Amino acid sequence: MSFSAAYFDDLYRQDDDPWDYRASWYERRKRLLTIAALPRERYWSGFEPACSNGELSALLAQRCDSLYACDISDHAVRLARERLAGVRNITVERRAVPDQWPDASFDLIVIGELCYYLSREATAELARRACASLTADGTLVACHWRHPFEGKLQTADDVHACFDALPALNRLVQHAEHDLLLDVWSKDGHSVAQYEGLA
Repeated sequence: MSFSAAYFDDLYRQDDDPWDYRASWYERRKRLLTIAALPRERYWSGFEPACSNGELSALLAQRCDSLYACDISDHAVRLARERLAGVRNITVERRAVPDQWPDASFDLIVIGELCYYLSREATAELARRACASLTADGTLVACHWRHPFEGKLQTADDVHACFDALPALNRLVQHAEHDLLLDVWSKDGHSVAQYEGLA
């Protein structure tokens, strides 16, 4: 059974930055790693489910013509909208994935610190929906914490295996540390050098 919206609303009521995204060097470094791992300089349409308070969204918006972000928590959506108030190319809404996955196509989907709050079945469904909505030249990114925590439903490695199992996706990047796992996939399998015409 996946974590509920009420669980996350309670977290944000107690602390508007429950994972210390703003101050933690670990979190800031992770965001920079995520951005650096993107194989293309620009994207026309990005999607970030589970955007939390919008810290990563602010960086993604700099690489996307338009960015759609969502979170299951009303409190997180409010915080993200406040954080991103001056950013014109982003829309933030309340939405629970995978059940409320948007009916749209994206050439960038970034799934960060989300899937271990979902059941295995919900994660598999999210992976299928992400793949279906990814354009033929699109990029899919997943990044998850590797340490245990109370209530964690899956490991980062288990989560990323769901995406690896999809035959349409080709892994371009894997960055594995003691603390985190960051993977990047695409449908066309083109490397950065291939996009640039260098290889």
